[in-house]
Amino acid sequence: MAGQHKCPRRALLSLVTLKRQPTALSVPSWRAVFGQYLRWSCTVTQAVVLSVVTFCIILPLCCHQLLYSYFFIKSLYLESMSEEVLQASLSRGQEALHFWQSASAVTTSSRFSEITQNPELLVTVVTVRRNEGWDFHYLLQVMWTLSSIVESCGEQRCAEVLVCDVDTGPQENQDAKLLEGHFRVIQRSPQEQQKIREQRINTFEREKRDYVFCLQKGWELVKPKNMIVLEDDALPRRDFFKVVKNLLSRRFAFLSLYIKLYHPERLQRYWNPEPYRILEWVGLGLVGATALLLSFPYWNPFSFSFTLSVSHLLFFTLYFMAVAELLGRHYLLEVRRLSPQLYAVSPATECCTPAMLYPGNASLRVAEYLDASSCAKGKAKDMVLYQMARTIPGERSYSVEPNLITHIGAFSSVRPNPSKPKLL
Repeated sequence: MAGQHKCPRRALLSLVTLKRQPTALSVPSWRAVFGQYLRWSCTVTQAVVLSVVTFCIILPLCCHQLLYSYFFIKSLYLESMSEEVLQASLSRGQEALHFWQSASAVTTSSRFSEITQNPELLVTVVTVRRNEGWDFHYLLQVMWTLSSIVESCGEQRCAEVLVCDVDTGPQENQDAKLLEGHFRVIQRSPQEQQKIREQRINTFEREKRDYVFCLQKGWELVKPKNMIVLEDDALPRRDFFKVVKNLLSRRFAFLSLYIKLYHPERLQRYWNPEPYRILEWVGLGLVGATALLLSFPYWNPFSFSFTLSVSHLLFFTLYFMAVAELLGRHYLLEVRRLSPQLYAVSPATECCTPAMLYPGNASLRVAEYLDASSCAKGKAKDMVLYQMARTIPGERSYSVEPNLITHIGAFSSVRPNPSKPKLL
């Protein structure tokens, strides 16, 4: 504490003395002034050294290979990491293909194909044949994972599972065909497929109509109490159903139009237009700063002179906020996976619909809303849903963090693909 108060006072006294001294002594006096600030007992010196060591040495060394950190070196690691992820997905796709081929050779039917009426939860997987990346077998990967985790809820399955094949091309969706003996697969009639092929509609409108078809058919066939719609490249995590079950036990769920189960990791940063994230960011900084300053009287190996004053609290709040943002919010969110109760629920954001939870009969309302809207470039179905939840009285939408699925689709079925897909 002594260092904190004496450092600026000594400097001020030195300046006053300097004015009274002859000009010949001015250079040594200025050195004395700066010497007061450069002493370790001065909190300004401590703050500068701490910031330089943290942001110029520690964080760059620790985070240069973290994909979603500001310190990630794209030129060194992006290509190799992207290739590694692609190879892992390709390998997993081939394993899934062999699994389902072996299962088909052993039996021609599965108990997953028998769907009970009015289940607590229905998972509908929307799929279409891909012209590129077909050997990754995204659908088979997703269904392989679902078949293993859907049994994790005890005697009764966690959910009924339905595959919705919206392919209308002349060629068959081979992956969906392979799954017909194991899951209920629904698709349009040949006449409807021919009619759609003859229509000239943009890609985004077609994608929306396919989504509406799957929502409506899933409800008509099963009439579930709740519905999840997954795209065929949305790979569920092991705790998927545990977290969903916890979400549905909360009151807010049945006041929602939809709950997003995925948001792109690159868009999860604090420096974001979403207001709630700014509050979370400031709160994290305040908690970290307060905890650190309160710990100094009991543990202070570097002899810091900081105290629980307003200026020091402000400095450490900004310090922890900067550390959290530069490290990457995505990595801080991973701590919440310790328990389903720790997953954060916040107002929904615009982008992306790979995994959506529709509580109660919300899937019917969403199908109705989307059916009455038109989609085009710059106005895809995710943006339409977001605007509806914001403008229609009584409708609300939420998002869960961290993500409940991993988006494995490096090759899109509806948009142009690069020759070598990258993670960023």
